[in-house]
Amino acid sequence: MEILKGVHPGFVLDRKIREMNLRKGQLALAIREYPQTITSITKGRRGMNTELALKLEKALGLEEGYFMVLQVFYDIKQAKKREEKKPDLTKFRKILFWDTDFASIDWVRQYKAIILRVIQRGNEQEKKALIEFYGQERVQEVIAENLKSPN
Repeated sequence: MEILKGVHPGFVLDRKIREMNLRKGQLALAIREYPQTITSITKGRRGMNTELALKLEKALGLEEGYFMVLQVFYDIKQAKKREEKKPDLTKFRKILFWDTDFASIDWVRQYKAIILRVIQRGNEQEKKALIEFYGQERVQEVIAENLKSPN
């Protein structure tokens, strides 16, 4: 189990299906699920839920809870990844982001708005922290892009 920590349960399911020479569609029908559901899970596009995990574990002869344990470890890994993608928040004043919930800022997706906000309204410490997190090149790229736009 230690080796599988952080692996999407669908990838493990796909491997088990192949090892047993089963077809996804046949398995889905046997457990009264849509074949698309099984395919989405085995491709990692969808997570495992408790009811489906129990059905699959029973059908494949696996220990109860096997897939849900994998799902929990996968979710933990994903949460840690998201947490790692945040700068040192102590270097930014919350008032700088007065119009949003500071704790829920997505520092990866909203990078353009964040960079512009800090460059326009931030102090030197905040600008330095911004460059440390995003890199000088990306910050300059966003500023140049903003200068080109007709806003």
